[in-house]
Amino acid sequence: MKIAVIGTGLIGSQVVRELAAAGHDAAGHSRSTGVDLLTGEGLDEALRGAQAVVDVSNSPTFDEASLDFFRTSVGNLLAAAAKAGVGHVVTLSIVGVDQVPELAYYRAKTLQENLVKAGSVPYSIVRATQFMEFIPAVLDATTDGDVVRLPSTPIQPISSAEVAAAVAEVATGAPLRGTRNIAGPEVFPLDELGRITLEATGDGRRVVTDDTAGLFAAAKGDVLTAPEGAHLATTRYRDWLRSR
Repeated sequence: MKIAVIGTGLIGSQVVRELAAAGHDAAGHSRSTGVDLLTGEGLDEALRGAQAVVDVSNSPTFDEASLDFFRTSVGNLLAAAAKAGVGHVVTLSIVGVDQVPELAYYRAKTLQENLVKAGSVPYSIVRATQFMEFIPAVLDATTDGDVVRLPSTPIQPISSAEVAAAVAEVATGAPLRGTRNIAGPEVFPLDELGRITLEATGDGRRVVTDDTAGLFAAAKGDVLTAPEGAHLATTRYRDWLRSR
């Protein structure tokens, strides 16, 4: 099966490896390979002969400009997919993304989902919880000196490898014409997750609970954790930390 993967970063590179290991003809595409979602350059060639296309691209910013990015990129991708006769578009999104309208980036990802759903190409949406690999950056974003301020927002981290495996599995199947939610096996308050991370890595910073601090303060309740029926991965956060 020929599958085009749009995006060659953390997830895209692993999706390509997963697909290739399973015997599929998979290639990653990005601006570095001559494919530009915003202009459409290179898309026709990248999708020629593909049975499926996986979109794991991302906006370069997380502000209001991200809405324009997804509006344009999805339009270009769907047009090229329809032209090439691609029968399946797979889009990676975020668990609970439509329940945090206070965040511009989450509104942009919700727009992305809605555009894919409204398109003419059969689709699947894979929603994942927060990647384990991004937790250190979350801590850095609210660090002041030796203090990290974090809210107690419930988080259910999943490894990027398991996200990539789930995306690859969906890409090789029939279009869901719906959404599959995937999450890690454990739920932590984000402030506790921060303390676990700092202790495990020998980091001297300390966590102060502040429910107004950082990006995840906007998420209310357990909207960023697995909903009923979600597929749960098996890698536990402490085990993942020990493997780094």
